[in-house]
Amino acid sequence: MDITHIEHIGIAVKNLEEAVKYYENILGLKCYSIEEVADQKVKTAFFMAGQTKIELLESTSPEGPIAKYIEKKGEGIHHLAFAVNNIEEALKEAEDKGVQLIDKQPRKGAEGLNIAFLHPKSTGSVLTELCGK
Repeated sequence: MDITHIEHIGIAVKNLEEAVKYYENILGLKCYSIEEVADQKVKTAFFMAGQTKIELLESTSPEGPIAKYIEKKGEGIHHLAFAVNNIEEALKEAEDKGVQLIDKQPRKGAEGLNIAFLHPKSTGSVLTELCGK
């Protein structure tokens, strides 16, 4: 798999506005983008910490995956995202190596990226996102 870097760390939050205040006022990071991804029932906020992005995720629906995650596990780190040069090839390679895919095909994510998730049952219990342009 041709991973180029950690694209971002996704963190599930109950209240995006309050979480943004913590990252800005306490940690001194600057939120550079807030975006809603309607088909994923999520609103996101992005920060840069050095060369790594942090993505805060707030559910826009009680039935959304982030709301269900928070209900089950609470707020906190939700996923680790890796940038890959060719997301379709990366998915095929992962599947060929026995990794269970959540997404068999890439879909549109925040910041205009194509994304796909690998199931945590196959990834050492870490929800893993692959991102490509």
